[in-house]
Amino acid sequence: MDTKWVAERFNDFAALECEGSSKLYKTLSEQIAEDHDVLKLCLHVRTGQPIPNLLLGAVHYLLLKGADHELKAFYPSIVNEVKRTDNPFPLFKDFCIENAESIIRLLENRLVQTNEVRRCTYLFPIFCYIYQQTNKPLSLIEIGTSAGLQLLWDQYAYSYDHVQIYGNRESPVHLRSQVREGGIPQNVLSVNPQVHDRLGIDLHISDLTNEEDYL
Repeated sequence: MDTKWVAERFNDFAALECEGSSKLYKTLSEQIAEDHDVLKLCLHVRTGQPIPNLLLGAVHYLLLKGADHELKAFYPSIVNEVKRTDNPFPLFKDFCIENAESIIRLLENRLVQTNEVRRCTYLFPIFCYIYQQTNKPLSLIEIGTSAGLQLLWDQYAYSYDHVQIYGNRESPVHLRSQVREGGIPQNVLSVNPQVHDRLGIDLHISDLTNEEDYL
């Protein structure tokens, strides 16, 4: 693994993972790919781990833990309102240099555990259809569950290309999705499936009652 290979990972991450999802991470990833110092820092990531996720996660983790740095002004999870519109990368790099020892320790010892809650937007219609066909409560098993947030798909609200809201309309989590081709029959979405039980399986469960895992 060398810095050129790592740079390609960040370019891929910016184009494939951040586009339309996180403007902040897209901007940072594109500029990390051009910065030798930050790329060199990434060489401490253990083999097999997704480097962009781990570096960005390590920085976010330290900010959530209370690291006092101007960079936090760019993170909506930390400040009530993001007012900064300038380039965040100079501050990001400064933070990485200033906290290099802590970041390296995280890169060498932590694993990436992700919960892509927005995936529930395509799970919801599928489970609605299965429930309508069987007319029986569903039993769920998720392999690689991490914190198990996708097992709670029936607790979220959903919208597909229009203002109609499906699922749990009272949920604070409202997932919106665009149907690129065809359409979803409205009668499929009109029924909220019942769930009988849920089981998540993972080698490294993220326990959200644990402060470290929660961060």
